[in-house]
Amino acid sequence: MPRLSPIKAIKLIKVLNILGFVPLRQKGSHLILRHKDGRETVVPVHKGEEIGRGLLRKILRDVNLTYKEYDDLLHS
Repeated sequence: MPRLSPIKAIKLIKVLNILGFVPLRQKGSHLILRHKDGRETVVPVHKGEEIGRGLLRKILRDVNLTYKEYDDLLHS
C-alpha cells in the first residue's frame, strides 16, 4: 500500500461529500461533518495548508473508509 499523501482540506471535503457527509457546523477553522448514520469527523480548513498523513489517517478511521476506497474516490 502506498503512503498517504497530504491533501488540501477542500479536496478532502469533496470526497467526504460524495460519501454523504454534510457540514453540521463550523467553529473557527474546524468544520464538523456528519453522515446521516451518525458518523462524524472534524476537518481543519486552513488556507494554503494541507492535511498531513497522520490526521488524514485519523479522519479515514473516523468515517470507516479504507485507503483503497479513499484512493478510488480521490481519483474518480
